[in-house]
Amino acid sequence: MDGFAAVDFAFAREVLQRGIAALFVIAFLSSRNQFPALLGEHGLLPAPRLLAWAASSERERRTPRRAHLLRPTVFRRWRYTDRRLRALCGGGMVVGAVLVVGIPQLGPPWVPMLCFLALWLGYMSIVSIGQTFYGFGWEMLLLEAGFLAAFLGSRDQSPPVVVIVLFWWLVFRLEFGAGMIKIRGGREWRDLTALMYHHETQPMPGPLSRQAHLLPAWFHRGEVLGNHFAQLIVPWFLFAPAVGLWVDSPIPAIIGAVAATLVIATQLWLVLTGNFAWLNWATIVIAFSGYGIPRLSSGGGPIPLYWTLITGAVFALYVVLSWWPARNLMARRQLMNASFNRWQLANAYGAFGTVTHTRIEYIIEGTRDLDAGTATWTEYVFKGKPGPLRRVPRQFAPYHLRLDWLMWFLPLGRSLEGWFEQLLIMLLRSDAATLRLLAADPFDGASPRWVRVVSYRYRFATRAEYRETGQRWMRDRRQVLVRPVSLDSLR
Repeated sequence: MDGFAAVDFAFAREVLQRGIAALFVIAFLSSRNQFPALLGEHGLLPAPRLLAWAASSERERRTPRRAHLLRPTVFRRWRYTDRRLRALCGGGMVVGAVLVVGIPQLGPPWVPMLCFLALWLGYMSIVSIGQTFYGFGWEMLLLEAGFLAAFLGSRDQSPPVVVIVLFWWLVFRLEFGAGMIKIRGGREWRDLTALMYHHETQPMPGPLSRQAHLLPAWFHRGEVLGNHFAQLIVPWFLFAPAVGLWVDSPIPAIIGAVAATLVIATQLWLVLTGNFAWLNWATIVIAFSGYGIPRLSSGGGPIPLYWTLITGAVFALYVVLSWWPARNLMARRQLMNASFNRWQLANAYGAFGTVTHTRIEYIIEGTRDLDAGTATWTEYVFKGKPGPLRRVPRQFAPYHLRLDWLMWFLPLGRSLEGWFEQLLIMLLRSDAATLRLLAADPFDGASPRWVRVVSYRYRFATRAEYRETGQRWMRDRRQVLVRPVSLDSLR
């Protein structure tokens, strides 16, 4: 580092800008494919209703505090339509792709800044009206990373030190916050048994999750210990390169690079054994901010005065905003995946403070038979969640299957949510947009006469069970949660 310029971090900037832009492309693609069916004009939780509620609250000046809970979105000024949503996603994908190629980075620093701020505001417009289908920590993580990436500058100048430091602070909050959530959470993280269950009960297992689950107990205990080390100890060393401002030695930079490597290694293991949308990939990308490697960096010219002032103002803003997440890290009742301002900057992060020990799946079944009592039932198969017992779980991450994730949360609640009832109605109507969210339409476009919901306990087959049955999952039926219903009864 040299004054205001992080001259050794040009390679890190390349990875940060291109990697974050690529994740925005995936996020916009996911929204374009799923938002209309989930939250569109005729979706399960129509966003226009939310916008109408916010508008009426403001007009009548009722419960203004509640009205302001709706975060910034362009759809408050321009009426939401599915066509406009798709146009926004298409534009976001184009801007993101241009940044991945690196074209805006060839101009002055304000050019990539405007591109990343456009991605940030565009995707925030979607997240703000996404309700429960967008209530995931990696949404705010992508938004915050996109905002910070806007101030990394262009290839003609070295990256600003203050922005690189803010990326370290983001990795620290993400990793250390997740580590503290686990230590304060379920006992399984303290007695080192959490990963004896997690590979099997995680929301969306991947192709290697069963193999990971069948590893011996001593390995799972080692996984938990490694996780605690990577999340509670390693993040502190990400700040080591800052010592290079005062000490002329390569050692601080090496320490920072080693810390970043350990974070990336643990995230790659999670990529191999799970399907956590872009959470792990985003962590990997921003962890590259720890690589201050002169041999990989082409340096750059001096930072213009106006850019130093802009990035300095961003840093000062973050110093103020960081009071709340810093206090939260030390709080006894630590918040997980919380935002302390409407712009979702300087957030608190964390995941899986507790691990479920048993996997319960809600299976939706349908039939075209007249008599539900003697009917033959056919299961609706989702793309990512367990269903067919012989099917190998697929790898979808970093793509995000939102409906599949929400289905995992249902057994953890006390009652079925409103969107789930609407899902049953859409299936009874054989709604084409809804059926595209599933792996296949079991009735080939025809509407079922009845649907019902049955709960099953799923577990991975042992090696002996797999050799005997060819099944990767074993399940036992628990109860009928929703008795056979028709479209007339649900209306």
